[in-house]
Amino acid sequence: MTRANPQCTPAAGTAAPVKAHNVVLVHGLFADGSCWSDVIARPQNAGLNVTSVQNPLTTLPEAVASAERALNRLDGPTVIAGHSFSGMIVTEAGAHPNVTAVVYVAARAPDTGEDYTALAKKLPTPPATAGIVFDGEKGRLSQLAFLRDFAGGVPEPKAKVLYAVQQPFQKSLLANRITRAAWRTKPSFYAVSTADRTINPDLRRFMAKRMGSKTVEMKASHVPRMHQNHRHLPSANFPAKAPDATTAGKLSSSGPGLGIFGTTFRPVAEQS
Repeated sequence: MTRANPQCTPAAGTAAPVKAHNVVLVHGLFADGSCWSDVIARPQNAGLNVTSVQNPLTTLPEAVASAERALNRLDGPTVIAGHSFSGMIVTEAGAHPNVTAVVYVAARAPDTGEDYTALAKKLPTPPATAGIVFDGEKGRLSQLAFLRDFAGGVPEPKAKVLYAVQQPFQKSLLANRITRAAWRTKPSFYAVSTADRTINPDLRRFMAKRMGSKTVEMKASHVPRMHQNHRHLPSANFPAKAPDATTAGKLSSSGPGLGIFGTTFRPVAEQS
C-alpha cells in the first residue's frame, strides 16, 4: 500500500463536524438516486433537508458538478455522503464551503491525483469486477453479479428492483482522478462492509485509516443501507461533537452514535 502524503495530514482528528442542516447523498456505479430511498426519510423526519443527487456517470468533472449544483442550492452546514464509486465525487465536491463533513459508505476514498485502479490492484480483485459487461463504451453489472456480489444479503425482490434501475456508466469514468481531497481539511466518517464482494474490505480499511476517519464496520454486503439492520445510514442524528474512538468502540443500539452516523450503529463484533 502507498503511504499518505507526509506533507499533508488528514483533518478528521483535529476538528469535529458542526451540527448539519442538510444532507446530500450521492450514488455510485450500478445505481441511480433512488438507491438511497430506504435512508432518506430518517433525516427528513428529524428536520433535515435531504437531496439525493442523480449522478450522470459520464465523467468525473460532470459528476462532481452535479453534486456541487445540489450543494449550491442549500444554505448552512451540510454533510455529503457517497456510496461506492461516488466516494470519488464526494471527496472532490466535499471541498465546497457548505460541507462540514464527508461520509463514505462502502466507498472509494482517493487522494489528490491518485490512480485508484492501481491502488486497488495491490489487493485481490473482488468478485463483482468480473461481472461488469460493456456495450460499446457503456458499462453495467450483469444480473448474476449484481444479485450475488453487489447486493448480496439483500432480499431478492428488493435486489431485483435495484438491478432494474441500474444506470450505465461511461467506461472512461473509471480512469478519472480527483484534483482535491476534502478529507484533508474536513472531518470524515467511514462505514466498512466486511462481507463486501465489490470493493475489497481491506482496501476500505486502508483508505479509512489513511484519512483518519471515524470508522464503523458492519457485517453487510456492498449496499449496507439496504440491509434491514443498517437502513439508517447515514442516520438522523448529526451531533455537534463526535465521540472519540474509545467511546465509539463501546456503542450499542441505544448509544449516542458514531460521529454523524447516529443512534443505532453497533460495531461489527456486536452484530449477528
